[in-house]
Amino acid sequence: MAELELEHVKEPAKLRIYLGAAPGVGKTYHMLNDAALKRQQGVDIVIGLVEPHGRQETADQIGNLEIIPERVIPYKGVELKEMDLDAILARHPDTVIVDELAHTNVPGSKNRKRYEDVLDLLDAGINVMTAVNIQHLETLNDAVNRSANTVIRETVPDSLFKRADEIINVDITIEELRSRLRAGKIYTPEKVEPALANFFRKGNLNMLRELALRTTAEQVSNRASEYRRTQGLEQAPIPEKVMVCLSTRPGTERLLRVGARIAGRLSTNWFAVYVTRLDDKRNSDPEAMERLHEYERMARDLGAKVVNLTDKNVSEALVRYAQQENISHVVFGQSARTRWDILVHGSILNKFLSEVRDVTVQVVPMNKPLRKA
Repeated sequence: MAELELEHVKEPAKLRIYLGAAPGVGKTYHMLNDAALKRQQGVDIVIGLVEPHGRQETADQIGNLEIIPERVIPYKGVELKEMDLDAILARHPDTVIVDELAHTNVPGSKNRKRYEDVLDLLDAGINVMTAVNIQHLETLNDAVNRSANTVIRETVPDSLFKRADEIINVDITIEELRSRLRAGKIYTPEKVEPALANFFRKGNLNMLRELALRTTAEQVSNRASEYRRTQGLEQAPIPEKVMVCLSTRPGTERLLRVGARIAGRLSTNWFAVYVTRLDDKRNSDPEAMERLHEYERMARDLGAKVVNLTDKNVSEALVRYAQQENISHVVFGQSARTRWDILVHGSILNKFLSEVRDVTVQVVPMNKPLRKA
């Protein structure tokens, strides 16, 4: 009887991500091509949302695939269209295609971000095929900002990539991608030259392509390691743990991205820790506390456990927590204090290092954020 019941247990919904180094590599085209093959094989698959971006060859791939009509949302006197999450849930297909994973939804939508819509679909037992470019991965935000000299506003937390069952890297050569751009297959003619001089520079594309390949390889490696562990094919090592020391200072988001990146490479848990000092005047600073809440939200999105401690001594609280949790990697922000102030009053980092042994400490410069374009 128990065996019969197990046969009816449905497997968790699967997430497939088509990853690209830049716009125009063919993510949506390949995704739609694979969707058409699934439909031919009898899979109940629908389009929740697809953005052809005026590319005819991509639009042609839609073919006979069923499209769930978008929802119209009034916003500031105009009507905007968004993916109709409720309609997809009601239709409940086996698989749904959701393009532009990093998209921010129109205010008035159920969720703030499209990736949150994807999580709702997965929770409902619907398989999802989606597409995103590597520059939208949250922990790579700083690296892309520096290379492309711009700010990527829309990001996706790394935790979603860990949730993915498959990541398919859609890769073409840099020469072919730039040729597609010149031929008008990516942007309209007036945007081609500025794009070639900025985001589509060879150096920037080289970096993005390497990041996409490395991210895909890491995901495959992590899944293989997890399989070996669960099958008892190797002895599971003592897990390493990462701790990021939060502050209310602007630029703390860089620490979170570094911490998440380290934790991702180690395939381990990580913690975002903030210590409230009993006499801390910043507790009455609304702007500082608003920044802290935003950093905590970002940390959770990136897969961290957020920990709030209260103590009269910040360094002692951090030392106790690191020892208690057997932390192996710690990320600090570079202090903005003067050398004289540090000499007179001491440094949290120096006190931490004098008490905690056998840890790897990374100090991250906390420069002012780049201006958004």
